[in-house]
Amino acid sequence: MAKDRVALYLQDAHPLPEGIELVKYAEAKGFEAVWQAESRLVRDAIVPMAAFASHTSTLKVGSGVTNNWTRNIGLLAATFLTLDDLAPDRIICGIGAWWDPLAQKVGIERRKPLLAMRETVEVLRRLLNMENVTFHGEFHHVDGIQLDVVHGRTTPRHVPIYIGATGMKMMELTGEIADGAVLNYLVAPKYNLEAMDALERGAKKAGKTIGDIDRPQLMICSVDHDRKRALDGARKMITQYLGQQPHLMKASGVSQELLDDLHQVLTWPATDEQIEAAMHLVPDDVVQMCTAAGSPAEVKAKVREYIDNGCTCPILYPLGDARLMIDIFSEGYV
Repeated sequence: MAKDRVALYLQDAHPLPEGIELVKYAEAKGFEAVWQAESRLVRDAIVPMAAFASHTSTLKVGSGVTNNWTRNIGLLAATFLTLDDLAPDRIICGIGAWWDPLAQKVGIERRKPLLAMRETVEVLRRLLNMENVTFHGEFHHVDGIQLDVVHGRTTPRHVPIYIGATGMKMMELTGEIADGAVLNYLVAPKYNLEAMDALERGAKKAGKTIGDIDRPQLMICSVDHDRKRALDGARKMITQYLGQQPHLMKASGVSQELLDDLHQVLTWPATDEQIEAAMHLVPDDVVQMCTAAGSPAEVKAKVREYIDNGCTCPILYPLGDARLMIDIFSEGYV
């Protein structure tokens, strides 16, 4: 069993039946949670979460992360109530502010993201607490609604709300109103220090300390006994994100010059051919700055850097052999 807290992160790299088997394997190896991505227009979080929850018995299952724009607040609450029916006290609602240009391309204007998130968390939490809610804000307008449970548990549901924050204003809000922060990946460990300060400021506003805020962190993990293969696997992922989500890279101090060079090659969304053509522009030090990539010893050392800077639980996104990664981290990382 794992000596340290560790969780698994899945996007769409594995067919769902394979993902279910990986989740079962991670549970057997002592992982505490699986978090399912919902970002690009490829795979929603809810269906995989239900599949993972139905094939496990102790593993926590989180959305990593859904967004606060595309589901009506009543439906959002009912969705997580339903997941909690499937796996009582094992569901985590991870929610984020989404990102452009994807939001714009599907017709959503992400204005006042802090206020929108604050309203979402307040109404969602009250609904999951089985309250009758009337709320008239700028983004949510509900009149006397409640989760209308006729058959089943009518008691408040324990579904912690974690905000996937990257910018420091959202991080501060997270410290104030959320149960936890899902810290982003493709950031350098030094980024965490600024994030901890922001979480602490927010926590103090609510009479809490940073110790009251759980701080799991997404981490790209490309581990192989062949070091070059591990680095090249992570390099491809980083190249894709440098093209489509450069704000993550800027947060880690990647030079504007490198971003400009890449954007001469990449469009949005980048094609596989463009990514392959641009990969050589990304040096090893950038790969290892923002990911846990390399040999087993190297990836464990990198994870410890994030832990030392405030992360409470790595959420590992496996590139390459996922079972090898699970095996390596089932032994802990300290």
